[in-house]
Amino acid sequence: MTDPKSADTSRFPDPVYKETVLRPLFDGAKTHHIDGFRRIDRAHLVMLAETAILPRDVAGRIARALVSIDAEVDPASLTYKGEVEDFFFLIERELKARLGPDDAGRLHTARSRNDIDHTLFKLSLKARLDGALEQARGLLEALIATAEREQATLIVAYTHGQPAQPTTLGHYLSAVIEVLIRDIERLEAARGVVNLSSMGAAAITTSGFAVDRARVAQLLGFAAPQRNSYSCIAAVDYITASYSALELTFLHLGRFIQDLQFWTAFEVGQIYVPNALVQISSIMPQKRNPVPIEHMRHLSSQTVGRARVMLDIMHNTPFTDMNDSEGESQEAGYQAFDSAGRVLRLLAAFVTQMQVEGARVAQNIRRSCITITELADTLVRREGLSFRAAHEIAAHVARAVVAAGSDLPTGGYAPFREGFTTATGKAPALTEAEFRHIVSPEYFVSVRNRFGGPAPEPLAEALAEYRARLAGFADQAAAHARAEAEAADLLAQSFQSLVEAA
Repeated sequence: MTDPKSADTSRFPDPVYKETVLRPLFDGAKTHHIDGFRRIDRAHLVMLAETAILPRDVAGRIARALVSIDAEVDPASLTYKGEVEDFFFLIERELKARLGPDDAGRLHTARSRNDIDHTLFKLSLKARLDGALEQARGLLEALIATAEREQATLIVAYTHGQPAQPTTLGHYLSAVIEVLIRDIERLEAARGVVNLSSMGAAAITTSGFAVDRARVAQLLGFAAPQRNSYSCIAAVDYITASYSALELTFLHLGRFIQDLQFWTAFEVGQIYVPNALVQISSIMPQKRNPVPIEHMRHLSSQTVGRARVMLDIMHNTPFTDMNDSEGESQEAGYQAFDSAGRVLRLLAAFVTQMQVEGARVAQNIRRSCITITELADTLVRREGLSFRAAHEIAAHVARAVVAAGSDLPTGGYAPFREGFTTATGKAPALTEAEFRHIVSPEYFVSVRNRFGGPAPEPLAEALAEYRARLAGFADQAAAHARAEAEAADLLAQSFQSLVEAA
């Protein structure tokens, strides 16, 4: 019987393993992480020289070799053939070709693929979060501008799919705005988790070398090093925080988008979509299909699903460095940011251009008797009735109006007088003109001037606050951008000093 071990004369990598694992990982790295690898190599080398872990002349030779590799090796053109395990070892091989094995091997002093990988992924994720935050601010600006423009524009508010009360588009959009503000805060909080460097953790426990972790974090544009070294390579909450925040953002936006779908239905007709955002049926020439809403809805769902995938991948994994959180999982997550960006841009454009169908809204308000609540409220305030008694009179009015196929302003006063007299034994003090005014949607909105209501004063206060929050987010983004630019300049200058070292 042949010993399987003696019969196994193959060399690493196994051809199937190469094609199913190593090649996809290599292709992913050269697509998504080249700049991150370059920055990490340079920042680590600067730190090794500054701490005298490496002699400056050796660090200079390595720096010049890295410049040579950048100039002579085009990652996009590379085809993985299995000569090296991954992109990390490709760079080391190129260094050996230029420096020899001794100097080439010194760059890896006091680091590991473990801390390199997580730092690499954080760099990529932070950039994507910054992009998503920029697009979310763009949507927030569009929502606020539209809400300001439509502060007084009446719409029908629905509950359980049925007309409920009149409000304004500005008031409705303010509710969406508040959720988006909280979602942006969650994305910013996730960015704070991402913005901690793993470099210096090495494999697990840092290093016996006197590394300066804070200096590497500074050169790479991180706020600080992540404190616990085990956490650097095991705690993937920078991933779960980011994708949880992204998932919630698009779960919430999907609900708003679903309302837009409902409001543009022919039978509702509350929102008019301009021709630029309408597709015509290929066979039914009368149809105006607001297809962008469908795309926003399904892309939001795709974003939620892709973000959820990242959380599911992390579920019940060991609390250690593991491949589950690395290359191919990271690439899967990037797709969530891709679809997220498409929704945010399209929704901002849509919100800016959509219009309220005022005539249809007025018709739906009249037909649905949705101002009847204010009649009951007024009876409590003016006639001294209990709310339950007033509610029963109002319900009688609504039933009579609907049965007659009429509406409150033109057909409601007679059943009101009848219902009021039957319930109280006396005639109401309200005149027909007062009745018409009370059941108008304009009056309904105007008397709801409590904090958070749709009346002009509280709504204007809310919109001013939203503007201030947007300005605060913009300031925060500018501070992030300055910090990243300053770190990039500092790294470039520090590395160049090594290139020029004798």
